[in-house]
Amino acid sequence: MTERVVLAYSGGLDTSVCIGWIAEETGAEVVAVAVDVGQGGEDLDVIRKRALACGAVEAEVADAKDEFADEYCLPAIKSNALYMDRYPLVSALSRPTIVKHLVAAAKKHGAGTVAHGCTGKGNDQVRFEAGISSLAPDLKCIAPVRDYAMTRDKAIAFCEEKGLPIATSKKSPYSIDQNVFGRAVETGFLEDIWNAPIEDVYDYTSNPATPREADEVVITFSAGVPVAVDGKPVTVLQAIQQLNERAGAQGVGRIDMVEDRLVGIKSREVYEAPGALALITAHQELENVTVERELARYKRQVEQRWTELVYDGMWFSPLKRALDGFITEANQHVSGDVRMTLHGGRAVVTGRRSEQSLYDFNLATYDTGDTFDQSMSKGFIEIFGLSSKMAAKRDQQA
Repeated sequence: MTERVVLAYSGGLDTSVCIGWIAEETGAEVVAVAVDVGQGGEDLDVIRKRALACGAVEAEVADAKDEFADEYCLPAIKSNALYMDRYPLVSALSRPTIVKHLVAAAKKHGAGTVAHGCTGKGNDQVRFEAGISSLAPDLKCIAPVRDYAMTRDKAIAFCEEKGLPIATSKKSPYSIDQNVFGRAVETGFLEDIWNAPIEDVYDYTSNPATPREADEVVITFSAGVPVAVDGKPVTVLQAIQQLNERAGAQGVGRIDMVEDRLVGIKSREVYEAPGALALITAHQELENVTVERELARYKRQVEQRWTELVYDGMWFSPLKRALDGFITEANQHVSGDVRMTLHGGRAVVTGRRSEQSLYDFNLATYDTGDTFDQSMSKGFIEIFGLSSKMAAKRDQQA
């Protein structure tokens, strides 16, 4: 029986060329798998037919938008996941979604190898291969761009030689990865970190400097899950999509940063994530109202580690799964409404309310009705500062 390879297929030049390239290099049949995580672009059936036309023996397409939102984006929202305090894991979240479909297809079609189109200097090669090995340790992985030095020039030449049905003339100056949670742009003139981004870099967001009326929105959460926008019920996917549109129209969600890649290099990245940042901002504020102080302090440590694990491609790792349980527990009371003003590139919280609130007006107020017994504070301070006071006395005597 001929060996089979499952290929993560996007429909673009590189992965289209990979179909024939893999067949020539390995003698294997190629099964192409395309996964829709809200990246937009061509119809899935068009992509499927192109894969077959490029030589795939089978081609599968999967509409995974709701799965991506519910099982991958939602945990990131509950975790307030911002890598280096800024990046909401746009690409890192889509990779394990795709990996699950690749592994399922490998089992279905009896493939012993999974292929992807990543280079040898990025994070995604790790995310794909570490994820695949976690779900199916016996599967092998290959990356033609990395393993066979398949440069773009070689890909174009191969495409023209074989007469593959894909355009090769126009090349974007940028490398772009996008899904419903956001958009990542790199390379080209952005590789000079002194160069400012220009407007044509952006697609999900309008120019925040353009004068326009502000947009006020109320987001409702239940146990950390966004369940309504302006009082109208939504799925997680719909919440992200609606906030992408509304926050994006106000220029919210633009990020320009130099980040630490897993492979050890620093990389300049420009991101757009209007819905993600609006939802995380709202979720953080509702946590401030509903999560007890010590739990909130510890959760911030867990959030950072969770985020690093996901960025590093460890979605299916034992530690990540264990931290998921903590984050779910920590979100059990994160229910209520958050009002935000979207304007001028910012999502600003202006109100919050919750039946699970730990905010007590009578304890907080400085006016009549104050129920906080201030007379107890003097003794509390004495005891709280006692150990430092004793150490200070000792140090003064030295």
